[in-house]
Amino acid sequence: METIGALLWRVTNRWRAAVDRALAPVGLTHVQYSLLATLYGMGREGLTPSQRELGERAGFEPMYVSKVARGLEQAGLLERARHPHDPRAFGLALTEHGQEVIGRAIPIVAGLQAELTAPIGGPEGARARELAEVLRILLKRE
Repeated sequence: METIGALLWRVTNRWRAAVDRALAPVGLTHVQYSLLATLYGMGREGLTPSQRELGERAGFEPMYVSKVARGLEQAGLLERARHPHDPRAFGLALTEHGQEVIGRAIPIVAGLQAELTAPIGGPEGARARELAEVLRILLKRE
């Protein structure tokens, strides 16, 4: 019998690989998508997050966010400017090109999520909601 850790590892790797394949036509990886989609959501809330704040929301370590953000900035998808509330930090925002790319990517990932969760009733099904709650409980142990 496989352990919960092994099963989570396998599901996570399959999910990441599927998202990478689905997003290849728009030029994003799963990690890049995760940061851009989180930044998009925070921007819709009126926030201009620092790299640390973005990392906390997206679940990534600050140094990793910094590395990925530099690449996204070089690709013209996000911009870094002085943070409005912390002069020592950079505030991140999507560029117009970044908004266009994430606008194309979000429906792709939503469709993939529906496909991948179909065996448990889709993303809005009772089993998916239960699974999400169990995963949230496990994440609170950090």
